[in-house]
Amino acid sequence: MTETEKVTVGALVSALALLVLAFLIHSAPRFPGSLTGGIFGIAATLLFLFLLAYTAVKRLPWAKERTKTFVSLGGLLSFHVYAGAIGALVGVIHSGHKFQSPLGIALVMAMLTVVITGFIGRYYLVQVGQELRVQQSELKILRDRYDALAAVSANLRGQSIVDATGLSLDTLIGAISDLEFAIRARDVIKATLARWVILHVAAAIIMYGLLALHIWSSVYFGLRWLS
Repeated sequence: MTETEKVTVGALVSALALLVLAFLIHSAPRFPGSLTGGIFGIAATLLFLFLLAYTAVKRLPWAKERTKTFVSLGGLLSFHVYAGAIGALVGVIHSGHKFQSPLGIALVMAMLTVVITGFIGRYYLVQVGQELRVQQSELKILRDRYDALAAVSANLRGQSIVDATGLSLDTLIGAISDLEFAIRARDVIKATLARWVILHVAAAIIMYGLLALHIWSSVYFGLRWLS
């Protein structure tokens, strides 16, 4: 995720959170069943269905092969992130802040969970992985410098020496120890964040089930703006 994408999606997620909290001061019970409310609902549904394009291309080899000449997997992932955030935002607008039915509340909570866990997985998990690779590269450099300096020190029968950058063996040992500790801590963070992916997938499955039930109930009980 680029810095621009991070800021943009972060702003959308913040707007979504504020919009959900707005039900404390505003409610439009008839809006979801109105023509305008229905349009918002259809738009949100289509955006959530479009999210499945990334999943299909990522998981199905034949889909990846057919789409790679038109769009990259990274491009689809960016669209996946934007569509999810905007879809949830439009979905909350469709609700009219009428959080009264268990189905509506569960659907909104599932949407929020999908968006938030997706954002965490898309940005923070990637960032932690990149930082971990940098630290592992730095650790290898420090260990190589230590090995070289230790070999020279052994030939000089333990005399105190420093390398070309002015670092002694004791300093290198301390730096290696600190970096190893930082890498272990970051490994724990990465493993913890990786669980968000599982939660993201589980929340998405629940969300699509609730969405299908919501659409069915809307059709079954009728659309007020048609009556």
